[in-house]
Amino acid sequence: MNVLFICSRNQWRSKTAETIFKNRDGYNIRSAGTSKVARIRISQKLIEWADLIFVMEKKHKKRIVELFNKSIDSKEIIVLDIPDNYKYMDEELIKNLEDSVSFYLEN
Repeated sequence: MNVLFICSRNQWRSKTAETIFKNRDGYNIRSAGTSKVARIRISQKLIEWADLIFVMEKKHKKRIVELFNKSIDSKEIIVLDIPDNYKYMDEELIKNLEDSVSFYLEN
């Protein structure tokens, strides 16, 4: 299963998620950002690649819908409600991600 994590700049939250989940058997993990200055910017190709999309905030889902309306019709987009209060690999961020995502990524 291809799983995509999205935040704004793809520096802290989604990049942390990619790092901590990337070695799960049966899952291909990538991350991206919605901002024009994102480290890796969300694209049509990434949307098409993803089977499951996690966004950190509602505004990220809204942005994806605006940019890729028709491409996301069959996609499940899950809002994790994780605010932009963390740095890369912050222990609390890791715990929040694991708690929020573990239901969806069994392993």
